[in-house]
Amino acid sequence: MRYNGPTAAVRDQFHQGTNRRAYEMLGAHPVTQDGQEMWHFAVWAPNARAVSLIGEFNQWDRKKTPMQKVYDGTWEVRLPAETFDVKSDPKRYDYPDAAKKLTTYKYCIQAQDGTWQDKADPYGFAMQMRPDTASRIYDLSGYRWGDADWMEARKAYDPYHSPVNIYEMHLGSWRRHKDGTFLTYTEIAEQLVPYLKEMGYTHVEFMPVMEHPLDMSWGYQVSGYYAATARFGEPKELMALIDALHQAGIGVLLDWVPAHFPRDAMGLRRFDGTPCYEHPDPRRGDMPQWGTHMFDYARGEVNSFMLSNACFWLEWYHADGLRVDAVTSMLMYDFCREPGQWLPNKYGGHENLDAIAFLRRMNETVYRDFPGVMMVAEESSAYPMVTRPIYLGGLGFGFKWNMGWMNDMLAYIKLDPVYRKYHHDKLTFSLMYAFSENYILPFSHDEVVHGKHSMLDKQPGDLWKKFAGLRALYGYTMAHPGKKLLFMGGEFGHFIEWKYDDQLDWFLLLYENHPQVQQCCKRLNEIYRTTPALYQIDDSWDGFQWIQANDSDNSIVAFLRTDKRGNSLLCVTNFTPVFHPQYRIGLPQMGTLTECFNTDRKEYGGSNQYNNWAIRTEEEQLQDFQYSCDICVPPLATVYFTYQRDPLPEKAKKARVIPEIADVPPKKASKTAKKPQLRKMKAIGFVSGIALGMAAAVAAVSAVYPDIPKRAKRDTKHIWRSMMSKH
Repeated sequence: MRYNGPTAAVRDQFHQGTNRRAYEMLGAHPVTQDGQEMWHFAVWAPNARAVSLIGEFNQWDRKKTPMQKVYDGTWEVRLPAETFDVKSDPKRYDYPDAAKKLTTYKYCIQAQDGTWQDKADPYGFAMQMRPDTASRIYDLSGYRWGDADWMEARKAYDPYHSPVNIYEMHLGSWRRHKDGTFLTYTEIAEQLVPYLKEMGYTHVEFMPVMEHPLDMSWGYQVSGYYAATARFGEPKELMALIDALHQAGIGVLLDWVPAHFPRDAMGLRRFDGTPCYEHPDPRRGDMPQWGTHMFDYARGEVNSFMLSNACFWLEWYHADGLRVDAVTSMLMYDFCREPGQWLPNKYGGHENLDAIAFLRRMNETVYRDFPGVMMVAEESSAYPMVTRPIYLGGLGFGFKWNMGWMNDMLAYIKLDPVYRKYHHDKLTFSLMYAFSENYILPFSHDEVVHGKHSMLDKQPGDLWKKFAGLRALYGYTMAHPGKKLLFMGGEFGHFIEWKYDDQLDWFLLLYENHPQVQQCCKRLNEIYRTTPALYQIDDSWDGFQWIQANDSDNSIVAFLRTDKRGNSLLCVTNFTPVFHPQYRIGLPQMGTLTECFNTDRKEYGGSNQYNNWAIRTEEEQLQDFQYSCDICVPPLATVYFTYQRDPLPEKAKKARVIPEIADVPPKKASKTAKKPQLRKMKAIGFVSGIALGMAAAVAAVSAVYPDIPKRAKRDTKHIWRSMMSKH
């Protein structure tokens, strides 16, 4: 990425918090000066007394390369490109890895109190592998992308009415070499792309790939916001991984952490000796629970830093969206703080108004400049309108993780089936708010660590019940309104909790049940991807209807999912190990049920109880439904049925048709008409009188406005039809 000198207006935007390309003016960039290749360095340190560029090239001596301060608090220096080449002094740089070490640099910053500290470049595009912490000069330009078709199609992509099935993964522990070392980005691409394609996922979500000093943080304590982590290779190799996924038809989401940053001395903390990125008051600048600092979104430069960073990953790495971490901690000053540990806003409330304004500006900018991407909020409170448009008062996100549903479901499946009937509300309560936001249903990494057990081991009972319960849960989840997310390993029944420092237990696929669970997930992914009823209408009751919500004694739920054409899929889930060979369910219309998927089938490791023939409904009342039928409901299982409705009777069709006014002949009132019919006729007469009166008014007005008579007859007809339909 070549250096593009900022204009005064661009610098002003940086300080105002509206610059989305701050990385073009700050950091290290190649540039041509008087025909000579140079490297330009720029860093924002407004309160520093002095700043020097240090690195292998000058033996880390702060006296050798002082930087100059420009008017807005930015320090700059420019050096010949050959300075960072071993050829500049072959004798001095005659040692292993000299070429790579020669690209390292830091800023040595003197605070107003005279102390010096070495800082990595906040805008650096590459960093050293931990435990080393220096930035590296790196030119991001030059990668030849092969995903032009994907990027063009993305502009018209509508994720709200499309299948979104996300495979969440941690690059460092998905797979490793036999000696325990990391795979490279290139090696991950070679194995991950065919695996995701075979399993049928639509998207993959990478836990943070930004540089971070501590493996144990899983990437959520970022030190290099613009640097792809060196654990797996070079930045352009990460581009190649994303490119390969796009060419295979798989979208890529990146976890992104704009809430807080670690206190490491080489990072953003007290960057120039004063709080530049964090709030100076610890009641707003500290996050005691995490041991980190919170970004100060009251500062324009912090806004530009993070706004630019969000756009950077979407533009330069072609990411298809960002999953924004810890949004609740940004929204609320009192998040994880006791009374007295936080300061209210200017109105006395606990909302962080500056962070809210930033999130809105960020979402507005991203959706304007990158159509088709997904902005996903990990927001765990009941904060309203997270995924509603900004002009309606919302935050403007595209999706929100449904943490309430996830917590209810995981609490429910941990219960012994004999007690589940007393907690049936955990299955049904989610539909009280399912359409209030655009939700993603997450079984994420956070739910398989810290003693919470794996998805498989959460299930009570013996091994058969654990596997059966897991398959039933996955089937139920796939049919529930909302997009889907599953953390790696869950798809084949990983038995122990996730370990960030070791690869998944892939050897489990050599044993029974695990391959069957994997095949079950693969088939579920295929059904979800090819069945519009499961994804087209996730945001309203038009796509969902309860069939059985109240059978707590049997812990059975049943519901219909319907697409825009009226095609329906019936989902029935039994959360107990009790087999029901004849279970009666009601249905809204006469038709035929045909089983199309069953988690209890033998090929998935089940007991092989299934409905082997098409089932006709009968005209027998059950609960609120006029029609019903008997189905086989296996133990601890989810069953899908296609629901082919019979055509409506001709009489019912005619009842729904409102005839044209010209086709309605005048009728005489019947002498034997009942009172309700008389009331209806009076109402119609009253309505027709209003309609004729309005027509007369239109005629009167036409004397003043001559163009009205051309539309008067048609408008009068429409008024009549509208009123008839309401009465």
